[in-house]
Amino acid sequence: MKYAAVFLATGFEEIEALTVVDILRRAGIEAVTVSVTGEKTVTGSHAIPVIADKLLDEIDFVDVSVPVLPGGMPGTNNLEACDALMREIDAFFASGKPIAAICAAPRILGHRGILKGREATVYPGNEDQLTGAIVTGKKVACAGNIITANGMGSAIDFALAIVELLTGDKALAEKIGKAIMYLE
Repeated sequence: MKYAAVFLATGFEEIEALTVVDILRRAGIEAVTVSVTGEKTVTGSHAIPVIADKLLDEIDFVDVSVPVLPGGMPGTNNLEACDALMREIDAFFASGKPIAAICAAPRILGHRGILKGREATVYPGNEDQLTGAIVTGKKVACAGNIITANGMGSAIDFALAIVELLTGDKALAEKIGKAIMYLE
C-alpha cells in the first residue's frame, strides 16, 4: 500500500512533521513517521521525544507516495547526512515522483539540484541554499511534483498542499481545512 513517509532525524521540527501526519490521516492518506536514527524514539528540536512508526531500513521506497522532509535544526542537517535517504530522494526526483520539504529542509533539495528552474521557498535567511531555484518568498510553493514551505507557521498550508497533490482533489483539501477551523 502506498503511503506518505515523514522522515525524522534528531532535532526535527515537531510541528512541521506531526501536522503533516495529522492532516494526511484526516484526508484518508496513510502517513507514517520514519526514523533515520536507527532508533524508534527521535527527539525533536524542542526536546519532544516522538516514537516513529518505522525505521528507515524497515521501509520499501517503492511503497512511498511522497517523502516529506521536515525542517528544524539540527534535524535538517541530520536528514541530509543520511546517505541512504539522500539516495532515495535523488531516485524520487529522477523518476518524477513527488517530494515535499518545509522550513530549512528545502535546502537539501537545493543542494541536490532538485530545485533548478523551479519555484521554491525556504525559511528566511536560507534562500542562497536553493541553488538554481526561483525563490518566491511565499508560505508554500508548488512546482509540479515538488512542494516547499517556509516554516512552522505554514505547516497546515504545506500539509493541505500535499493532500491536493496526492489526491488531485482541491475540494478535499479545502474540506479538511474547514473541518479543522483553518479555512472559512
